[in-house]
Amino acid sequence: MSDRLASRVASDGDANRGQVRWHPGKSLLWTAMLLGWILGGIFYTSWDAVLLFFLLAGLTLCLGHSIGMHRKLIHESFHCPLWLERVFVFFGTMVGLGGPLTLMRTHDLRDWAQRQPDCHPYLTHQSPLLKDFWWQVHCELYLERPPSYRHPARLTKSPFYRGLDRHALAIHLAIGATLFLLGGWGWVAWGLCARVTVSIFGHWCIGYFAHNQGHRDWHVEGAAVQGFNLPAFALVTFGECWHNNHHAFPDSAKLAIEPGQWDPGWTVLQVLARLGLAEGFVLPKSLPNRPELRRRSPSLSKRSVRRPQCSSHR
Repeated sequence: MSDRLASRVASDGDANRGQVRWHPGKSLLWTAMLLGWILGGIFYTSWDAVLLFFLLAGLTLCLGHSIGMHRKLIHESFHCPLWLERVFVFFGTMVGLGGPLTLMRTHDLRDWAQRQPDCHPYLTHQSPLLKDFWWQVHCELYLERPPSYRHPARLTKSPFYRGLDRHALAIHLAIGATLFLLGGWGWVAWGLCARVTVSIFGHWCIGYFAHNQGHRDWHVEGAAVQGFNLPAFALVTFGECWHNNHHAFPDSAKLAIEPGQWDPGWTVLQVLARLGLAEGFVLPKSLPNRPELRRRSPSLSKRSVRRPQCSSHR
């Protein structure tokens, strides 16, 4: 476990025993956005609305989720001005996966669980595809003995981050109202409903396949779950598809680390560096050695490998 993750998640929990229950907030948000997209798309679709979808999806998924939430806030893999960090994290909240504190806790608890010798299948994506979709998009896992968790003090003391987390739903409503005033229902349907629907679904989809099948160059000994690389999704995920690399070097700002791999998020970070807006990048070579990490042989790393089934859980 990285020092950063260990400072937030204590090793005093049980990652196995728990119940998956329907979560009304998650479920109703995605369902409402899906219905809004379908109805709005039928009656109010226009070329400018579709173009808005691609523009806002690119901004929120690249700058917001991949760079702001994941590489900066969660892994602290580079430095940037505080105002820029806040802009990126605001874009990340627009994705629909929750505010910064909520998303950080969800991410960290899943990472902690996946590095245990075994954990609940909700945390490993080791269920049939439709069942896992229902669990991840509409439900929540409630562990009987969750680990102690502590957010970084700089976030909990920040009115900005606490406000983003507390009012994540209100932010969506405000964005919807703004889009309606600027472009009518078509802009709401595509700029908000379609974008959030696709973002949540895409996040689940990549999470499922990146923990099930693909190629691996690295293996983490003793971990319940291994990550897999999905090269075909490099562009649409802005580099988040290199999940085997991420499991191996979780705090690296660069996710594409092998020859021929493409990481659009890293390209954006390099542009920011040239503009003097990003520095201090953490890379695999600057991370401490992990005794549990080993390189797979070239013949195996290029082969599609199916993850093993874990033991049954209730």
